[in-house]
Amino acid sequence: MQEKRIERLRKVMQEQNLPAVLITNAYNRTYVSGFTGSSGYVLITLDRAILLTDFRYMTQAPQQAKLFEVVEHQAKVMESVKGLLNQQGITQLAFEQGDVSYGDFLGYQAALPGIELLPTAKLVEGIRMVKDDVELQVMQEAADLADQTFSHILSYIKPGVKELDIALEIEMFIRKNGGTSTSFETIVASGERSALPHGKASDRVLQINEFVKLDFGAYYKGYCSDITRTVMLGKPTDKHKEIYDIVFEAQLNCLANLKPGITGREGDAYARDVIVKHGYGDYFGHSTGHGLGMEVHESPRLAKTEDTILTPGMVVTVEPGIYLPGFGGVRIEDDAVITDTGIKILTSSTKDFLIID
Repeated sequence: MQEKRIERLRKVMQEQNLPAVLITNAYNRTYVSGFTGSSGYVLITLDRAILLTDFRYMTQAPQQAKLFEVVEHQAKVMESVKGLLNQQGITQLAFEQGDVSYGDFLGYQAALPGIELLPTAKLVEGIRMVKDDVELQVMQEAADLADQTFSHILSYIKPGVKELDIALEIEMFIRKNGGTSTSFETIVASGERSALPHGKASDRVLQINEFVKLDFGAYYKGYCSDITRTVMLGKPTDKHKEIYDIVFEAQLNCLANLKPGITGREGDAYARDVIVKHGYGDYFGHSTGHGLGMEVHESPRLAKTEDTILTPGMVVTVEPGIYLPGFGGVRIEDDAVITDTGIKILTSSTKDFLIID
């Protein structure tokens, strides 16, 4: 698996005339090398793959990064990088501009005289957008765990329970059933707070006759799932039913039309146009979805400004919503893999309008 990832990276390097790349982003480091330690640098040249780390990981690193030369770096990491570049006569070094602060960049310049520093954007992230079979299997398992968690948490939704207590039970269930943690800070937003798109769990106590919006995911074997369901606690009004049905229609329309060859902009429109048609366009202010993988927010997005073309192996969320201040809001979200002909939906929890008495 790592061999293919290194090959794909080297192909991109050759296309962009990059003789060496220094990877500092932790997710990218793990993706390319397999090393999961908290500190390390990956140096890829056209014929060498090197992992630099410190004394703490000199046993772990060779076990995980089997295709890499593992080097215990000096106290000043760039001194070790300089020596490795000099060994190979390399005078240009690409770096991840989104991960390197200006202060770090100045340090690189001072420590690497005679080396031209070349900023790159999303070099590894571009490769990470398309998942391989091993990744997709793990992501299916992460989605299955999210589905199990949703089924488990339904019995905890009742008047008098705090949002925070529901969020805690979600995290405990995920951890007890094989997850490392939640994919992000769990959103439990009830009543008027359900109109907050990112209403993280609070001390608010659930009350009768209101929406309860749950948005969470399982972080499992290094990958994320992400699911949102909105349920009704008590008796719904006509307005509750109306906005739920519209969001459901929008989500189903997007899922039915996602396929390879369209842009993220087009994918967004399949959901957004439905909500606009019903007169609620002003109450759907975020993108329809985002990429998913090692991080909960990756490329590509399903958004009004996204021109990336969807290709098989990409995983995206589909999560339209309507948020009415002072009343409440609905979001419904699934995770979907782009296939050769359409999509495969990873999450399978019911999207029927659940009414909890």
